[in-house]
Amino acid sequence: MDENLGKFIDDFARLVQLAQSGQHRVQAGTQLLTTLTEHLAVPAESLSVVVEEIPPHRFVDADILMAEMASENRDCRLVGIGGGDQRHHHSLSDMLQQSQFFQQFPLSQPDYTNVAVGPDEQRQAVALGLWLFSHGGSPVAVLQRDALPRYGRQSASLEVLAGGTGSAAEFLAEFRRRMQHRSVLKGQVISLVMGEYGPSAAGVTFHARPALAASEVILPEGLLQKVSDHALGIAEHRESLSEYGQHLKRGILLYGKPGTGKTHTVRYLLSQSSGTTAILLSGGSLARISEAATMARALQPSIVVLEDCDLIAEDRSFGHGPQPLLFEVLDAMDGLDSDADVAFVLTTNRVDMLERALAQRPGRVDLAVEIPLPAPAERVNLVKLYARGIPFSPDAVRDAAARAEGTTASFARELVRRAVVAAALEGVPVADGHLATAVEGLMADGEALTRSLLGSGQGGGFDAPGFGGPGFPPGFPGPGVPGPDSFRRGPD
Repeated sequence: MDENLGKFIDDFARLVQLAQSGQHRVQAGTQLLTTLTEHLAVPAESLSVVVEEIPPHRFVDADILMAEMASENRDCRLVGIGGGDQRHHHSLSDMLQQSQFFQQFPLSQPDYTNVAVGPDEQRQAVALGLWLFSHGGSPVAVLQRDALPRYGRQSASLEVLAGGTGSAAEFLAEFRRRMQHRSVLKGQVISLVMGEYGPSAAGVTFHARPALAASEVILPEGLLQKVSDHALGIAEHRESLSEYGQHLKRGILLYGKPGTGKTHTVRYLLSQSSGTTAILLSGGSLARISEAATMARALQPSIVVLEDCDLIAEDRSFGHGPQPLLFEVLDAMDGLDSDADVAFVLTTNRVDMLERALAQRPGRVDLAVEIPLPAPAERVNLVKLYARGIPFSPDAVRDAAARAEGTTASFARELVRRAVVAAALEGVPVADGHLATAVEGLMADGEALTRSLLGSGQGGGFDAPGFGGPGFPPGFPGPGVPGPDSFRRGPD
């Protein structure tokens, strides 16, 4: 026999004997297996790990709750797990089994990640950390992980190890009970976006709640009140509706030409609904309607805004079956319990695109409201609204409004802006002449495309800057995704 081969066989035999004897096991107190065994008072590798999956948008809620539950015990510890990328690829059970034979999972400092808990607030959450504490008098270990799609982990998780029979189940039952009644998302204005790894891994974006008075929404008399009463007022009479067996959930369709004020009306509803959870979907993110409906039910009272539904009326690219995505939207609207305090608000520039779907799914929308082109008196009020602080004479305002027939609120805003820009270029104060020149220029035959882009005239298809139009902030996935400044812009 070859001498090298014989030496290899001898070494291999000794390795097998070492593995069978268990003498190879790491005894250092800084190792994962030893630490867990000491904490749980039983061999950790002999215990079953119970895994609780956490949706990505609830990860920060789980982090807050874990810190709270662990801190209820004086001897609580939080440690990290070393070992390079292998710790991300292996489950806790895998790490324990491998730790019996190899020294590769030493304890270290926890990993943290910054996550949003509000429009301007961040929390340092535990991205990978091992909680060691007692629950109900029994030792418990919980490995907390954030979602990491690049490692194939689409959701966050808690991996629970407990020495006492049933202790892991009791801890998770208490954890779920507390999670049902609290969330940083409740009462917030949020949008769901499509992420790089698909909708299940996409996050939640927080937005500041708009501050908008009724005087800043120029619509025909009584129209804004009608919409507000249906979207917000019905919930104030939930007891009467329940007494007579009537449903509380409701659907509102706002339709009209681009730029007439649909999104501006939505902003007003959000400004008047303090404490209500608002979930915004637009464009491709409408594919997350089922998730949004579930969130709305859990975080009620809620408003779900579905912007530019005509864009997905026949779109099957985001769906999970042969029917258009809009049908899935309408099915999700009907899937909630009748007592759910959830208002769905849909907006569209092309109501004709929705008629077939709405007719085949009756009852989802119980109020359809047209947001029309502004009448002469409304155009006067729009110019006054955007010209606050500018000394235009009443006659100049009335003349500009009269000449701007067939235009929208977006047009009035641009009209005033152009007058201010012209005065600035001349280096003189803004005057009536600048307003007259601006309206003459915008109403000229050569500006037909500009008027169309502002949502006026017979052409169009573009929306004013806001949820679904041009002007979304840099860094957002693209058109149709609401940006942080959407609510502060002018009307759609």
